[in-house]
Amino acid sequence: MLPIRHLTLYGFVLVVLVALSGQAFATSANTVAVGNCTKFPAYATIQLAVNAVPAGGTVKVCPGSYPEQVTINKSLTLIGNGPTASTVVAPGGGLSVNGKDIFGNSIAAQIFVEDAASVTISHMAVDGANGNVMSCGIDPMGIYFQNSSGVITDNAVRNVLYPTGFQGCQGGLAINVEANVGSSAVTVSNNSVRNYDKNGITASGPGILSGAPKVIVTGNTVVGAGPITVTGQNGIQIGYSAQGTVQNNYVVDDIYVNPPNCSPSGVPQYCYAASGILIYDSEFIAVAGNIVESTQFGIVPDSDAYGDANHTVIQKNTVIGTQSLYGGAPGLYYGDAIDLCSNNNQAIGNIIYGSSMDAIHLDDSCGPATTGSGNYVESNTINEACAGILIGPLSSGNTIPLSGTGVNTFLNVDNTILANSDVCTPTLGPTGKGRAKHLRPSPYKPNRN
Repeated sequence: MLPIRHLTLYGFVLVVLVALSGQAFATSANTVAVGNCTKFPAYATIQLAVNAVPAGGTVKVCPGSYPEQVTINKSLTLIGNGPTASTVVAPGGGLSVNGKDIFGNSIAAQIFVEDAASVTISHMAVDGANGNVMSCGIDPMGIYFQNSSGVITDNAVRNVLYPTGFQGCQGGLAINVEANVGSSAVTVSNNSVRNYDKNGITASGPGILSGAPKVIVTGNTVVGAGPITVTGQNGIQIGYSAQGTVQNNYVVDDIYVNPPNCSPSGVPQYCYAASGILIYDSEFIAVAGNIVESTQFGIVPDSDAYGDANHTVIQKNTVIGTQSLYGGAPGLYYGDAIDLCSNNNQAIGNIIYGSSMDAIHLDDSCGPATTGSGNYVESNTINEACAGILIGPLSSGNTIPLSGTGVNTFLNVDNTILANSDVCTPTLGPTGKGRAKHLRPSPYKPNRN
């Protein structure tokens, strides 16, 4: 019989050999590692470590690049271990389909959290470069929570893109939260998100409140691609009955140039544009304290045939420098800083500078029913716009104080309040035909297939 010390050594060697051979094994350790930068039991890949750690445990990922797609279906914490990056990159052959979204579309997610009670993803980098998803029927995603609760915080997610030639597919989501059963709650905080195809941060429900996720999206920096011709991006989109708040984020550079479905010289069609923060068919969302800069539409609650985006509270945001959409001859089409394309919203205490078109638009052109009605527009400061407040001809029942408490401040505008019109023609700022009634934000529609 071997001495006890030899048995212990033999057991240790066996554990190390099994881990390095790429085979998973169960462990009672509540904390495990990927790589050799800690004293914890070590695994060669993130997936092996996730499989081995018990529910409620922690996986510490050493700095380095990990070419894999990770699936998590139990409660745990996945955290980068160190100030340098622990990066999930695409495998050598590109990303593969590893599930479906709640709408039945195939997805290729780099970190896929599915049916888990509580998962935290923190201090990780996710890089989708060379994902090579060459089908519009497959949606590449960076971090994807499906019917799961938890926290996505302090991560960097970038390059979640289709390859050249497929970037008009209307997919490519850096961070995506979806739910259609249960009562999922996810906080998305303090992440760096950039160079995505369609949306930076997205939250979607099934189109009804039952099963829809509740999200807090806070403190993130979301950087779009700037002027592009392939798709109308959205920095942050909350839609399809998802609930929650969007607060204290910095969103910049979502601009769609020359959309192919826009026909300004022919029969009017919907001419789609990019948005900084889009509330799409979700009600009672709070949008507060954000900075939105250099986008077409700044902040938009948008109702349409899918559902309503009513009762949005847009408060104390700063929207700077909304940009033009070049629709081709005979002129230009523009977005608005805050476009209230739904009903019974509040736009209070916002600061809006340098709008290429209108600062706040009470827009009657969305939805199967009339929109732009029943809104409160108070205590906003507006410096430079064609119309400080533009009121569509079918809008009604709006509250806009003209004196006393809640009065709006207008500086350097062509028109303070322009009523009974969806068009304002600039004289002090950019020139062009003005705001076309058929200009609309371009939402991510997951049932597009």
